[in-house]
Amino acid sequence: MLINGNTHSDERGKLCFVNDLDLQNIRRFYTITHPDINIIRAWQGHKIENKHFFVTKGSFLFNWVKIDDWDHPSTALDVNRQVLTSDKPAVLTIVAGCANGFKALEPDSTVIVFSDLTLDESAKDMYRFERETWNFN
Repeated sequence: MLINGNTHSDERGKLCFVNDLDLQNIRRFYTITHPDINIIRAWQGHKIENKHFFVTKGSFLFNWVKIDDWDHPSTALDVNRQVLTSDKPAVLTIVAGCANGFKALEPDSTVIVFSDLTLDESAKDMYRFERETWNFN
């Protein structure tokens, strides 16, 4: 799910916002900065955790798949793709039941990740898959 935002500029500066994002269930957030475009963080999944991604600098390509079997997922799953940029504010929600991965499209890009689980809860719900499991483009 993509929630689009907007910007407002005046003599005081530029404001970026995504007013339609409901933060009521957010338990934590963190930032990730990729120093170059060759780093791919893939594939990590959660059965119950929802994550929301907001790019604050640069741009990222996000990929995700809906997992069919957590022990032996099909390698033929459809890969969804979305590019987010700091120039066009939007929040991408990757819902529970999916595995995701992402990479920066510009050096030193930064993303904020919002989670609806605590760190301990998330660690108990984490599933990792080899980067080659699904095509990452």
